[in-house]
Amino acid sequence: MMTDYVLVLFYSRNGSVANLATQLARGVESTGMEARLRTVPPVSADHEATGKAVPDTGAPYATLDDLRQCAGLALGSPTRFGNMAAPMKYFIDQTSELWMQGALVGKPAGVFSASSSLHGGQESTLLSMMTPLLHHGMVIAGVPYTEQALIETQSGGTPYGPTHVSGTRGDATLTDHEISLARALGKRLGQLARQLKAS
Repeated sequence: MMTDYVLVLFYSRNGSVANLATQLARGVESTGMEARLRTVPPVSADHEATGKAVPDTGAPYATLDDLRQCAGLALGSPTRFGNMAAPMKYFIDQTSELWMQGALVGKPAGVFSASSSLHGGQESTLLSMMTPLLHHGMVIAGVPYTEQALIETQSGGTPYGPTHVSGTRGDATLTDHEISLARALGKRLGQLARQLKAS
């Protein structure tokens, strides 16, 4: 069963990716689609450690059903040496059941990220998140250069997906261009989800 929502699934350590997720969700909702914000729990090197079943604040933890039933997906993670963060990778690695069912085939998807520096591996992180989505048969959507903010940005923003430069202390606020690009991808995913579902 597929319902009329785009899943905005993210991991955020210091809030930068969560802020992008919120802006992306606004873009989705501008199309009349619901944006469902979900996060993933942190992982620990200590195999005995267990986290809380529900986060103290912010979005609830995602389930496989959230993913199975979505009409589209936006996947967000901070950069970790040019790759997605371990908690997001751990969650994605548990989606084999959905892959075997073809549950995500033909659904639109996009990716977003944040790093502390301008050349902190944003693009390779976005590409690393696209790879499993392609294996799931999803239709990848980026940010086209018809978005003027993509040409003008002096901070985050790539054709592969919206990004944010958070600064070395992780406290930089989103720029107008970063907000514009996040909303643009959200709007594009909402529109594509409607069109692909109708077809």
